[in-house]
Amino acid sequence: MRVGVDIGGTFTDFVVFDDGMRTFKLPSTPRAPEQAVLEGLKKLRLGETATVVHGSTIATNAVLERRGARTPFIANEGFRDMLTIGRQNRSELYDLFADRSPPLVPSERCLEITERVDHQGRVLIPLDESQIPGLLDQLRDHGVESVAICMLFSFLRPEHEARLSDALQQAGFEVSSSSQLLPEFREYERARPPSTPMSCRRSRATFNAWRMG
Repeated sequence: MRVGVDIGGTFTDFVVFDDGMRTFKLPSTPRAPEQAVLEGLKKLRLGETATVVHGSTIATNAVLERRGARTPFIANEGFRDMLTIGRQNRSELYDLFADRSPPLVPSERCLEITERVDHQGRVLIPLDESQIPGLLDQLRDHGVESVAICMLFSFLRPEHEARLSDALQQAGFEVSSSSQLLPEFREYERARPPSTPMSCRRSRATFNAWRMG
């Protein structure tokens, strides 16, 4: 038996292939999308060799509807405007007056901490852990629900993000860090200093934290 599941905002759709093909749907459970999936699978007699594949439009719907957790973005000192600057994937690349969608995190919730790792993973500036209590105060003042962390070249040396993440989690915040979520080579090209090569992707960590709500 093969089962395909599409978790939508209104309905969760099932397509079942065994002797033939059959379909059915159940109301989605937005607060816990897996509940509708498990409820639908209970209706089937799944064998040990059954294959279940699922996809979801939850993330797409969250972006389109501009709803999600109240999230801050924590980056290296001097890089708080990364999300606003963005990449060159604008719909009107050469139109200087084109309207741009606002970033998922507004500038007042983009925060900084002193730390720097270079493109070879060498620590240039250690993580300034004395700044963490001040960050916690800012997060509480903003009433945030989850936190996105992305530091330069964290995919080469993730321990700084890990220490900051641990401190935030101990303070009761949900945390999404780039070195844990997507440790790969990527950076907003237009925003890096001339002498700094490209580094890790930060948009994925921000979105993951933002959609936790």
